Amino acid sequence: MDRIQLPGGIEFSRIVYGMWRVGDDKDTSAAHIRAKIDACLEQGITTIDQADIYGGYTAEALLGNCLKENKGLRDQLEIVTKCDIVAPVGRHEKVRVKHYDTSRAHIEASIDASLSEMGIDHIDLLLIHRPDPFMDHHETGATLDDAVKSGKVRSVGVSNFRPWDWNLLQSAMSTPLATNQIEISLACHAPFTNGDIAFHQQHGIHPMAWSPLGGGSLFSAESTGEPRETISKVALLNGVDEAAVAVAWLLAHPVGILPVMGTNTIERIKSFKDALGVEMDRQTWFELYTAALGHEVA
Repeated sequence: MDRIQLPGGIEFSRIVYGMWRVGDDKDTSAAHIRAKIDACLEQGITTIDQADIYGGYTAEALLGNCLKENKGLRDQLEIVTKCDIVAPVGRHEKVRVKHYDTSRAHIEASIDASLSEMGIDHIDLLLIHRPDPFMDHHETGATLDDAVKSGKVRSVGVSNFRPWDWNLLQSAMSTPLATNQIEISLACHAPFTNGDIAFHQQHGIHPMAWSPLGGGSLFSAESTGEPRETISKVALLNGVDEAAVAVAWLLAHPVGILPVMGTNTIERIKSFKDALGVEMDRQTWFELYTAALGHEVA
């Protein structure tokens, strides 16, 4: 498995395992979660993606239970988590309205809560989960800088930010933002033309891609037509499943996208590496892109 170095010196596996739905699994035992992580490690996937809000603020604790029962496992992983979404569930059940909070008090409390829930002494990458229209960028930027200086967080970044959101926050920071986790897939290809990918490519930033399979929409039983047919054709030629083709399409782009793969099925986890063996030359990339657009490029 290839590895990518992000600003600040942190290094991630090229494919990331996302634990968004870990609490939805029928088996949330430490042993079963360990089996998923082992399936990742066997392929060289060492980066785990979390967020405080996942599972209604329960997913971090599920990972923590596994780490606490398996001494030494944490040292084999890079752990990403996110904060700033405050929803009226779990630990925040008494709030009146779902909102974003990028204040110093909230970010620092979120960091401490995440460390406690996962039973770890540092977070490898902390992301601000959503752009906050009420953000004081000087306060937020200083808080993130201080989190890195404290050693509680190794690096910081953002999620779902547009270029102007990124520039605003970065302008108030001495620590370089490491990445931006945004939605990118054959079903959500706007970032390739709306300035998002171009911005990060210009600045040497490797974006992370959430929902790289389009939430499964590309491969559902109802999915028909040119996109599905083109993906299936490329999959057949390479002897892989359709998901591997969709991920390979992202991996091929020169910006260096890190797809965040989320599934609770161990057999599917074991197949993540198949994307690395797909031949993706320029014309194949454009065949898939054209199918996704629904028309040839101008």
